[in-house]
Amino acid sequence: MAEHYPVLKGAEPFHAEGGKEGILISHGFTGSTQSMRPLAEALAEAGYTVCLPRLKGHGTHYEDMERSSRQDWAVSIEEGYNWLKDRCDKIYMAGLSMGGTLTLHMAQKHPDIRAIALINAAIDMPALKEVGESDEIRFLDAIGSDIKKTGVTELAYEKTPVKSVKEILSLMEEVRANLGDVICPALILVSDEDHVVPPGNSGIIAEGITSEVIEKVRLEESYHVATLDNDQEKITENVLRFFKEHA
Repeated sequence: MAEHYPVLKGAEPFHAEGGKEGILISHGFTGSTQSMRPLAEALAEAGYTVCLPRLKGHGTHYEDMERSSRQDWAVSIEEGYNWLKDRCDKIYMAGLSMGGTLTLHMAQKHPDIRAIALINAAIDMPALKEVGESDEIRFLDAIGSDIKKTGVTELAYEKTPVKSVKEILSLMEEVRANLGDVICPALILVSDEDHVVPPGNSGIIAEGITSEVIEKVRLEESYHVATLDNDQEKITENVLRFFKEHA
């Protein structure tokens, strides 16, 4: 089904052709590429070939999102992976929130991914489960833009489709069931205070994956959308360092 809405300004996909090492980046649920753009640009500046796709149904209108499924989101990421595969010898991946969930999904599916960076990755969101059981409500209020830094706003939907909530719940369940299939080095970046994804998710992931290298970095000055928050530089520095260490 064709999308009926234009892509919002700032929500366009981002591609940069650099060297033979590629980084795939995923934004989160109801969000857009805008949340990951600073990280993508910094990694491109460091010489990497970078692909930051716009997940289907995102960055347009929440009614568009309602028509997209978790399979659609996975396909959006898979297309980005294939774009990088054509250009690069090595691929790494980073994701925020549900982008972290999709990063785990890709690591499960593609053991050739060298290393992953998970930023406030979502694997268990109890607050959403209650919502997912509702059939009376079609749209909920926004869950985006949980940012500590003043004057910064995430480009995210003002409404969340309940149908989409059911999709992310299913995605998290599938990924969680196969956490043991993740074997590559994993950098887990987690905000001390997160009003969207409980920080305890990082522990569930660390205990579930079978990676020999698991490193945790605390983001003490940021809320959920840490990539646009006070720890933006800290994230970029750690992701760059971690991927270099596992080249």
